[in-house]
Amino acid sequence: MRILAHLAAGALTILFLFPHLNAEERGRRVTAWASRLTRLAGVRVVLKGRPPSVRGQGALIVANHVSWLDIYVLHSLLFTRFISKAEVRQWPLIGWLAKMTGTLFLERTKKSDAARINREMAEHLRAGECLALFPEGTTTDGSELKPFYASLFNPALEAEAQVWPVLIRYLDATGQPTLAAAYHDDTSLAQSVMQVLRSGGIQAEVSFLPPISATGGHRRELAQAAETAIREALAAVRAGHDRAPETPARRPNALH
Repeated sequence: MRILAHLAAGALTILFLFPHLNAEERGRRVTAWASRLTRLAGVRVVLKGRPPSVRGQGALIVANHVSWLDIYVLHSLLFTRFISKAEVRQWPLIGWLAKMTGTLFLERTKKSDAARINREMAEHLRAGECLALFPEGTTTDGSELKPFYASLFNPALEAEAQVWPVLIRYLDATGQPTLAAAYHDDTSLAQSVMQVLRSGGIQAEVSFLPPISATGGHRRELAQAAETAIREALAAVRAGHDRAPETPARRPNALH
């Protein structure tokens, strides 16, 4: 019930406050709202590495995709426009919230829509904004990484923006990988939400890896470089070789 109330509070904020706020203040409120949402869901966000500071230079975050939680976990750390499949726009309330907070939707069944989304992404990156993309094109259980689709890396090249690979992992209370947050295969959204709420607590570990320059080269090379960085980081943590410092995510005051 608290989560439903928080979703309703977000909707009211968008309807009545957003029209009077500038872009920076909107972003701050989205981050605060996502931070409280993850906390209500029993998810503790741990930051590893350094997120991009977008001041005049665009950044494209590319992350592995495990759960519907990925979006809110990343939003709790920084405001970014997500690139999402158009089906999400039809999800009750969540789809509307995504649209109103700047998500760009891609009609994957229409080949011509890729050109449109590429143009929009390049425009936002040139304007110094931060975008986020899940280039696997689907979710996994978090134990593997699927090959990256390269088509949506082209805007980063056009805008000469930095590409930031990000590894997202979900751990249980003992620090071991858990499937509680995984939203894949035949699991419905409602089933996945209940699975998270009944988990007894989840730690979302977000590792920002060193950025990759998108100046020159080819989109396939850029996609491969980002995929390799995340794949190697995943292999390292599974082998117990990761020593990056952990920082509990800063929790902004959420607005009701």
